[in-house]
Amino acid sequence: MPACPVPPLDRAHPPSSQPCGRDGLAGRAAAAGTAGTARASRAARLPLGVWLLLLPLVGCGPRPPFPVQTLADAGLKPLPAAAVQDCAARLGLPPELDRPAHATNHGERQRRDVFGREVPHQPQLIVLHETVISAADTVRRFATPHPRDDDQASYHLLVDREGQRLRIVPDRGRAYGAAMAAFGDFTVRIRPTSVGSLNNVALHLSLESPADGRGDGDAHSGYTAEQYRVAAAQVLLWQAAHGIPMSRVTTHESVDRSHSRRDPRSFRWSAFDAAWQQAAQRCGLTRYDRGRATI
Repeated sequence: MPACPVPPLDRAHPPSSQPCGRDGLAGRAAAAGTAGTARASRAARLPLGVWLLLLPLVGCGPRPPFPVQTLADAGLKPLPAAAVQDCAARLGLPPELDRPAHATNHGERQRRDVFGREVPHQPQLIVLHETVISAADTVRRFATPHPRDDDQASYHLLVDREGQRLRIVPDRGRAYGAAMAAFGDFTVRIRPTSVGSLNNVALHLSLESPADGRGDGDAHSGYTAEQYRVAAAQVLLWQAAHGIPMSRVTTHESVDRSHSRRDPRSFRWSAFDAAWQQAAQRCGLTRYDRGRATI
């Protein structure tokens, strides 16, 4: 098996003896003659970091130990921004109140894994949560710097008991709402040590828990009618903006794979669905619920 091209033998570019596959750089250079040899020589002068990243892509070195997973095309095209804004106006939603999270508690949706492969990075799922603590305490927690990964958390939006929408992380950003999680067997992994997460493709919406839900009990008195109305309207707007079917609206408990999350407790799908149907009919967007378990 021919050897992969190696960087110059100097301090910045240590030698390598990794084998190269049949379609690797060295094989192509040999087949292409002098011109190919010149191209391989230029490739050998690439910085070491870039060169190592290219190896799995050209058939050299170890293969990535996990596949890139994707969700099937839902077949729903996102609406233009103007149409989404028109729907929001029809629904009479209160304006969003900015309550930004600290930079340690959110990030960017990652386009590629450590092997350079493109991974799903656009919103494709909506995950519902509850705060367990008060909305004010939740906002303070997210605004507090958390250097440790285990302490970092956020949502995109929080709906308080009065139905106010508190904006925590922009939709384009990656909120840290569902760390060890999967939707069925689908998850996103960025590096070999990743346990799998949905944050790269999720929009996270949380409901403020009632006073009797500020603990670890199995249930509480539930959410207000205004919370259901606003949450359902927000979900519809996200569906329209990103082409997300109702079959991909789920809960934190349903996607959690750490077996430690149970939110949103005491959530009534019947109340949410009734509010969603009213909003969808008002905006003419009932097609986002096909009445099926899958797309």
